[in-house]
Amino acid sequence: MRHTGTLELETDRLLLRRLLPQDAPQMYANWANDPAVTRFLRWEPHKSPAETRELLSAWAELYPNPDYYQWAMVEKTTGQVFGSISVYNALLGEPQQKIRWPGLDLSGGIWEPGYCIGQKWWGKGFTTEALQTVVDFWFHQVGGTFLTCCHAVHNPASGRVMEKAGFVYHHDDVYHKFDGTPVECRCYLLTKERYDNRKDLL
Repeated sequence: MRHTGTLELETDRLLLRRLLPQDAPQMYANWANDPAVTRFLRWEPHKSPAETRELLSAWAELYPNPDYYQWAMVEKTTGQVFGSISVYNALLGEPQQKIRWPGLDLSGGIWEPGYCIGQKWWGKGFTTEALQTVVDFWFHQVGGTFLTCCHAVHNPASGRVMEKAGFVYHHDDVYHKFDGTPVECRCYLLTKERYDNRKDLL
């Protein structure tokens, strides 16, 4: 793979760029403080904009790393920062992942997109648009051979986003929130071969 770090990406409706500490007020107000948004995520709702800024400051220190991928979703028409999307190496946090993806070359890691957006922007296709753009970036610019993706069983809308981006169901699993709470989930796979042929499959 040719790790590039978080490069700016653009779609018809979205700008995907690095999250900045000054984005804290919008991130907090638009999604990070909302229990409905974080219900199926690993982290709990933020208690203040200061907590959000502290997190964004920590993330800012990671951006120089060529294998760090974290984007803000910015709605072009309003300039609002309303969500985030990332690609991270799931193997680093859960080494046991190796046994769950037989037949894949895991020497470069198990890279998995993750995303969340504010309620006001639900149901408008923004997450699908962002995920498809990040998938294109991953296969074209980074040169990855596959991506995995997982969603909570009780959040099927996230699964539909994955399927629209070309991912195919692979297996059931359990992931854990940062406080140790187990969450049943469904895991999906998108290989470069399927990506290259996706227009014939959709």
